[in-house]
Amino acid sequence: MSSDDPTARRRGRRPAGQDTRSVLIEAARAVFAENGYERATVRSIAARAGVDAAMVNHWFGGKEGLFAQAVLKLPFEPEELLAVLRDGPEEELGTRIARTFLTRWDGAGGETFQALVRSIAGHNAASSVLREFFSQFFARLLDDLGVDRPELRMALCASQLVGMGLIRYVAQFPPMMAAEVETLVTAVAPTLQRYLTGDIG
Repeated sequence: MSSDDPTARRRGRRPAGQDTRSVLIEAARAVFAENGYERATVRSIAARAGVDAAMVNHWFGGKEGLFAQAVLKLPFEPEELLAVLRDGPEEELGTRIARTFLTRWDGAGGETFQALVRSIAGHNAASSVLREFFSQFFARLLDDLGVDRPELRMALCASQLVGMGLIRYVAQFPPMMAAEVETLVTAVAPTLQRYLTGDIG
């Protein structure tokens, strides 16, 4: 068999220092981001990782388990995130939220967000992760503020952030992809601040 055969490369030993489990998670995140849960296959993920497809079952028990590790585990800790957002004046909370959202997802390459959004239609857990994150996370922030209609305020904030993420990371509109973080923060923060502490009618 030729050394150029991709199957031979997949079945061979991984180079020293490469962790098969981590490489599979990274490959899965990319494939789920491109195709969503339904269209992604174990074979395509394994090929991207350069390993035999049997390794997916070995490490994760199948596509579902791999999806949980690669996509449903968000790339930040809620407690640490809350501490960052609570550190500053109440009237600047919208600014901190917009900046933190963009810098964290930019830092993660946007792939986890892409994978979540593209998988919502075909995987109930993906929509549950987004919904539970926003409801639990914003419930604690809004409780600090003591404002009225906290559930509606949370949903409005989620619509702003998810919409911004959809255009920047999934639909990839060139102006949104090219815009500096601070440009977007300046544009979006006042709306978030109104949703959080202003009159929402």
